[in-house]
Amino acid sequence: MFNSVNNPFNRRIESSTSSDTNGQQQRQQEQKQQERNLLDEEESDEVRIGGRPIMSEDDIIYMTKDYINRLKNEYPDDEKVAQKADKWLSKFDVKKFMKRNPNITISDFNMIMFMETESIRK
Repeated sequence: MFNSVNNPFNRRIESSTSSDTNGQQQRQQEQKQQERNLLDEEESDEVRIGGRPIMSEDDIIYMTKDYINRLKNEYPDDEKVAQKADKWLSKFDVKKFMKRNPNITISDFNMIMFMETESIRK
C-alpha cells in the first residue's frame, strides 16, 4: 500500500491491513510454538512397538526357556551350543533381567535375547 515514493523517510507505517497481518502472523507463530511444545512433551525415549503389553516375570521365564530351546534346535549337531545354552540358562536371573530392561514387551524381549545370547552361537 505504501511505497518509498509515498514514504520518503523509509519509516515503518502501520496501517489497519498491516497490523491485521502482523496479528495473524503472531497467532500462527504461537500456534506453531504450542505444537512444538506438545510434540516435545509427547515424545519419549522408549518406543513400545504396536502398543503391546508389558511382560510379567512369568512371561519372561517362559519366553527365555522357549528361546533357549529354539536356539538349541537351530544347532542340533553342535554340542557346544547346547552346553553353552544350558549354562547360560542356569545363570539367568529374571529379577536382574527385569531391572536392566524395565517395561519390556515381546518385541523388545526378542531383540534383547538375541543380543545377550550372541556368545552362545559363536
